[in-house]
Amino acid sequence: MAQESPKNSAAEIPVTSNGQLEDSHEHSYNRDLKRSLPVGLGLAETKITSHGFDSTKEGVVEAGPFPGSSASPKSSVISPSSAAASRLAGQGCDLIIPTGGRAQQKSGPVVLADEVKNPAMEKLELVRKWSLNTYKCTRQIISEKLGRGSRTVDLELEAQIDILRDNKKKYENILKLAQTLSTQLFQMVHTQRQLGDAFADLSLKSLELHEEFGYNADTQKLLAKNGETLLGAINFFIASVNTLVNKTIEDTLLTVKQYESARIEYDAYRTDLEELNLGPRDANTLPKIEQSQQLFQVHKEKYDKMRNDVSIKLKFLEENKVKVLHNQLVLFHNAIAAYFAGNQKQLEQTLKQFHIKLKTPGADAPSWLEEQ
Repeated sequence: MAQESPKNSAAEIPVTSNGQLEDSHEHSYNRDLKRSLPVGLGLAETKITSHGFDSTKEGVVEAGPFPGSSASPKSSVISPSSAAASRLAGQGCDLIIPTGGRAQQKSGPVVLADEVKNPAMEKLELVRKWSLNTYKCTRQIISEKLGRGSRTVDLELEAQIDILRDNKKKYENILKLAQTLSTQLFQMVHTQRQLGDAFADLSLKSLELHEEFGYNADTQKLLAKNGETLLGAINFFIASVNTLVNKTIEDTLLTVKQYESARIEYDAYRTDLEELNLGPRDANTLPKIEQSQQLFQVHKEKYDKMRNDVSIKLKFLEENKVKVLHNQLVLFHNAIAAYFAGNQKQLEQTLKQFHIKLKTPGADAPSWLEEQ
């Protein structure tokens, strides 16, 4: 009685990279193959095939009768080697296993239908939402201007915003006039300096009027020096007011614009919800009412947040404005008064009080001794 062996068992054959068998494992391979083959199938009836890199049967043992053999096979054994498996994995192809159990190779990635995302459809949806929101806001603005639509008003906050805008216009006018004064004073100082040089030159060349020309030269040079000091104070005043008007106040007004946009959106969706609530309630309108209620709540929260931000910024702006303008107005007054009173020491003391450093003409250029 023949020795029984397990049916349908696989024999693993190590195969080299070129599809040849390793000689070192030939003996163990023959022994394992005899044990794994079914009863009645000899080693002579086993055919070993090894194909190229692109073949789907690389490292496969096919058990079956050779031509001319009278024995009929009882089963087939297919066992891919480890080398073949690594090569298939390296090709990056996807395998589709049908119900028959035979592996078929199919190139290309597998994309699931439910994960497909079309960028064009996403952009179209964004455009649709933006268009709908723009239409509602435009309709709300037109309704308010025509006096047909209702408008949410915070009386206290709106009054503070109006005062801020009015003050900004007045501060801009002061800034413009101060810049004009600075330009004219600069031209006067330049003229006084040139006039002092002319008097000094004539003082040296006219012996009979030496003292008279000298007095006038000293006076004009002193006036030019005091004018430069006053010019430094005025320029410092201009820089501080410019920062207050064009940066601090402008930043607050930008937040106010965002608040007004949020208020228009809030009123637009509020009006839309009110119109739906006045209509009939049935299976078709209830989902629309629920969706409109959700959108209204979102824009209401945004409106409340922006209103709170504007209130906080207005409070901080008022405190900062009072502090900055107080110091700058004191500086402007003391400098102007000291200049026209001819009090040079008081004028210099005013600049020291506000830590203003004047740039001496030619101070940036090194002397000829420093260059050596």
